[in-house]
Order: sequence, then C-alpha cells, then structure tokens
Amino acid sequence: MIARHFRPLATHPGAFGLADDAAAIAPPPGCDLVLTTDGVISGVHVFADDPPDLIARKALRMNLSDLAAKGAAPLGFLLALSLPANIESSWIAAFARGLGKDAKFYGCPLLGGDTDHTPGPAAVSIAAFGAVPRGKMVRRAGAKVGDAVMVTGTIGDAALGLMLRRDPGLAGPWRLGKAGIARLVGRYRLPQPRNALARALLRYASSAMDISDGLAGDLGKLYRASKLAADVDVGQVPLSPAARVALAAAPELMDTVLSGGDDYEIALTIAPKKVAAFRRAAAAAGVPVTEIGRLRKGEGARFMQNGKVLSFARAGYSHF
Repeated sequence: MIARHFRPLATHPGAFGLADDAAAIAPPPGCDLVLTTDGVISGVHVFADDPPDLIARKALRMNLSDLAAKGAAPLGFLLALSLPANIESSWIAAFARGLGKDAKFYGCPLLGGDTDHTPGPAAVSIAAFGAVPRGKMVRRAGAKVGDAVMVTGTIGDAALGLMLRRDPGLAGPWRLGKAGIARLVGRYRLPQPRNALARALLRYASSAMDISDGLAGDLGKLYRASKLAADVDVGQVPLSPAARVALAAAPELMDTVLSGGDDYEIALTIAPKKVAAFRRAAAAAGVPVTEIGRLRKGEGARFMQNGKVLSFARAGYSHF
C-alpha cells in the first residue's frame, strides 16, 4: 500500500523514498522551522461518505492554513493514517490521489508517517513543517492598541455548509439555489488555505492566527494573547453571496456564521499606517481582505451590531 500509493508523494530527497524509519530535512539558511499538527476523524470532522480525495485534501489544508497564518512557507508533512480493516483499495487510491494533488500544488511533499488498522472510524493525522526567516514567525501575541483587525476571504460559509450537509432540507427555507448550496457545502468540505498571503503577513502583520473554531472564539484567543480587546463591527464581516441569501431568510443564522468552525481563513492585526500597503500586497496575491474592527485596551473581542453587543450560545467549536 505504501509503495503503490504514497511513495510517489515523497518527492523530497530527505524522505528517502519512504524506505527508512525517519526523514531528515533542514530549513533554508537563516530560517526557523515552524511545526504544526492537525487531523480529521470520520464522523467528527468529516462524514464517512465524503469523497476520500476531499478528506485527504482537507486534512492537509488544515495544516497549511496554520503555516500560512504564521507566515511560513511549506516544507513537507508527515502522515499518520488509521483505517478500518474493511477499507477498499479504491478508497486508499482516491485518498492518495487527492493528497498528492495538493502536496504538489502547495509544494509540501510527504516526508513519512505511519499506517495502522483501527476498529473504529478512519482517522487522518498530519504534522506539517514550514520555514520562516529566523525569529520572524507571526505569533498570536504582538498586537498594539489601535491596530486594525482584518480577516481574509469570507466568514461562516463552512458552518452553514455543515448544517446543509446534515440537513439538505434547510436549503428551501434558506432560499438557496444549487449554486449557493454548492458554495457553502464546498467550503465545508474543502478549505482554501491562504498560503499565498504568507509573505505579506511576515512583512505587515503584528499578530495572526487561522480561524478554525469560529471567528468569535478565535478572535478572543488572538487578542487575549496580546492582553488587548477588539471592537468588531458585525456589519463589516465579509460574507459570501450565498451566506447573505441564507441570512436574509433566517437572520438567526448570524450566531452560526460568527461562531461556527471550519472557516480556515486568517484573522490578523496591522498597524494603521501599514493597512494600505497590506491591501495592495493581498490584492497582488489574489486574497481578499477586510477590516472589521480596531484594538483597544482590555481583553477579548466584542461584536457590535446596530449599537448592541452580541452574545453567543457558544463562542466557538470545542471538542470538550
């Protein structure tokens, strides 16, 4: 299985063609290694009947999103794959094809890993490695009072897509057509990591993290790291056309949009004098960015809508 499906993905010479017990890599001269790990479990992060190529790509992209938020260029990844005994070879082949497609596209080759049998659901765990100039990794801490609060892309699509995946009948009351359904479910199934923005984050951002557990919860984590607070204008939070249609039909979905998970966008802070230059750099990278608030003294994030402070049933996703 390893030789047939995964050895072709191990293109880095330090992977030794997956014929050794470990890989050996070095960051480029003058750089630090950036390490991150994340994974998916069937029935928790993905559905058991999701296409295997999309499961593989989602698992890798979740890690690439973390690297992007730190300003890191991908170097490679390790894969731990736990599969039921009755898994079909066609499933493994499709999984490997999807993984290989993204590994090539993002320049992040397979370095090694492990395969196991499990009596439970399939599980995919990835540890990814990246590089940043020495001492320059963009951390959660580092923001200053008055910094602009910005996010990439659009927020809430994946959370709405998950609801539709669980109950396709919601598309009717939400007044969504086929294109809108495809947009939202597609964002849930396959994140769009913002690695093209990594170099601009290194140059301009004072702090950053990827949004995986919901904008409300993750902004709270980001600003607590700098012991600051943020006032966020909900009216400025970027939404896709499909999300706007759903919200127009069911305004109560705003709680889900702001606190649901799986966005895999980037939340960041930037000194006001650098915002214009950052916008130009983001446009050149093809990544949309939106300012949604400012930092102030205090701690945490306050979401304001029509002059009122919003409260959430749950600020963000948590396993426990």
